[in-house]
Amino acid sequence: MADRISGRLNVMLPHLRQQSLALGLLALILFCAGMYQQPAIGFDSRFVLFAQEMLRNGPSFFPTTYGQPYADYSGLSTVFIWLLSLPLGQVTSLTAWLPSAIAAAVIVTLMYRLLAPYSTRWALLSIALMLLTNTFITETRAVSLDLMLAAVAFSVFYLGYAADHFAAPRRRGLIFALLMLGFWIRGPIGLVIPAGMLCSYFLVNRQWRRLFVFGLLASVLLAMCVGLLLWLADVSGGPAFLQDVIRMQFMGRMDGSEGSNEVLYYFTSSIGNYALAWPLAVLALVAVAASGRQQSGPALRLTLYCAAAGLIVMVGLSVPQAKKARYLLPMLPMAAIIAAYPFYAVQGRLFSWLRVLMQGLWLLIPGLLIVTLLVVQRRFPEDVAHLASLFIILGVLQTVAVAAFKQPRWRAQTLALCAVLALWSLYILQFEPIQRQLYDTRTFSHEAFELVQKDPAPLVMHAMGKDAKAIKFMVNINQGLQPEFTDSPQELDALEGPAWLMMDLKVYRTLQGTAIGALPPVLSGRFDKNDFVLLHLKSIP
Repeated sequence: MADRISGRLNVMLPHLRQQSLALGLLALILFCAGMYQQPAIGFDSRFVLFAQEMLRNGPSFFPTTYGQPYADYSGLSTVFIWLLSLPLGQVTSLTAWLPSAIAAAVIVTLMYRLLAPYSTRWALLSIALMLLTNTFITETRAVSLDLMLAAVAFSVFYLGYAADHFAAPRRRGLIFALLMLGFWIRGPIGLVIPAGMLCSYFLVNRQWRRLFVFGLLASVLLAMCVGLLLWLADVSGGPAFLQDVIRMQFMGRMDGSEGSNEVLYYFTSSIGNYALAWPLAVLALVAVAASGRQQSGPALRLTLYCAAAGLIVMVGLSVPQAKKARYLLPMLPMAAIIAAYPFYAVQGRLFSWLRVLMQGLWLLIPGLLIVTLLVVQRRFPEDVAHLASLFIILGVLQTVAVAAFKQPRWRAQTLALCAVLALWSLYILQFEPIQRQLYDTRTFSHEAFELVQKDPAPLVMHAMGKDAKAIKFMVNINQGLQPEFTDSPQELDALEGPAWLMMDLKVYRTLQGTAIGALPPVLSGRFDKNDFVLLHLKSIP
């Protein structure tokens, strides 16, 4: 059977490469739709600010904020954004998000190449299940180091599998280069996850010698990369910065100071973030177990390899106490492949039920989104965007889905495509505009900075957090401003005017009865879903 697959692949290889590249390009166009001039919000603000400072000051081993090196990340992901922004002379949402979109397109391309030799339907439906996952959508249209890591990890897994099953050359040098790329994108976890996924393949395949040799070499590479990272940290910022790097990139991820510290978080609470693929993958594995010896062959073994690789990611990431849903993205392609396996394994009652379940869900998704849109319109009429366009798009997709239900040959693929386009249309045309309106920081920042420029004086940010709200202000002015920071009323009382003071309205109200609290707001407005004020301290009260 393996020889038959290999022979079939040799015949279809040129077409397979063209099809996978075309599919990856189409996916990239979808991922980039409407990206260009989106304002930076939330977690993206930090990386956009990194890139802005790199444009002003030149590339560096670590990104910088306020001109100082930032310890939580290496500078490679920022270099990607910087390179894309150089031709434009500025950082835009397109240049910031494009590395994540390219990473997602790489996964799509390689998923097709991995599965199409067995079944193009299995390949396309696996991709569709991945594209229907909420976390994948949100991370594709953002600055996502975890999605870049997912692309690296899946590439490593693909290269290891293809060398054994598709008569592809053993690209050991490329695999280790990818491991280094993962490290410099995501830190130590960026090397451990792809290495662990490939080790799981060797383990299930009982390739003990390759498992031992690769594991040993990966460990040596990890030690070398860690040593180089710490040396660069010492060179970039001295002993204090070195300690910050150790605390933020190593200890902080292990001690639970960030994210959830629930032990079984990835097996319980994260299920919703990875639906439909995660729950359906579990059901598909149950069906495989129930089918017993009815199922066999290289396709089933590939499914088991994916299960082992996904499990090693979930178990490995459960060891550190710090857990966030997006960390699990390297598992998602594996879950999608397993979830779509019932469309390859046509025999078995449980597989038949799963096919009916998935096709029924895909058929209903456009209509359910129309109902959701009607409910949102009724309850929050001021928050509905692109309403007419969305109704037309969703209505057309629902009509196509109903018509496709009567065509067995392409039914599943068409239903899945309609569901994907419906969900992405709703996200791009409805969810994103509302989200960026609610969490807007650009309007207040521009108005506040315009006042500061008209009457120059130091800008003091009170109780904002140098690494939190303040970054969301700095990213919108795109200048090398050096604000001052205060956290207590006593620090405010010690200020000597003239100065501009920016703070949350709730914090301002707690200062009533003090000299600063007596200052009338010069500017009030919404900033990151909160009410903020700008005060002008002209002289010592």
